[in-house]
Amino acid sequence: MKRDFPSTEAYASERAHFDALGVVDIQALQREVTAPYRNQVLLDFNGNCMRMAVFEGEYRWHMHPSSDEIFVVVEGELHIEFEAAAERVLRPWQAITVPAGTVHRTRAVGRTVNLTFEQQGAETVFVEPPAGL
Repeated sequence: MKRDFPSTEAYASERAHFDALGVVDIQALQREVTAPYRNQVLLDFNGNCMRMAVFEGEYRWHMHPSSDEIFVVVEGELHIEFEAAAERVLRPWQAITVPAGTVHRTRAVGRTVNLTFEQQGAETVFVEPPAGL
């Protein structure tokens, strides 16, 4: 399955699709996604953003040098592999913080919907897969 992942510049420059004080229907938005990969900024707040990712399969190995990243799974099962830690598995309404500078890769088992919270414009650095993984 072919996925069109955004460039690091496009990822970092995206701004919220919804204004402050606007009600965002996350369930309706995720139901509208038909592509195998969609990641969009829904809201901006205090120099941070909330993204919604809907995807199947695996994302690329990467890190955010200066931003923690919080994952909250809404639907499906999300595996997060790490270069230097054991894999974590998140199911609906489970969350984890990935500290800044941590090399990781997300992998969705079936269609998965997750919310992520990170610095607005957070730098993303794509890396080669860790040896042995």
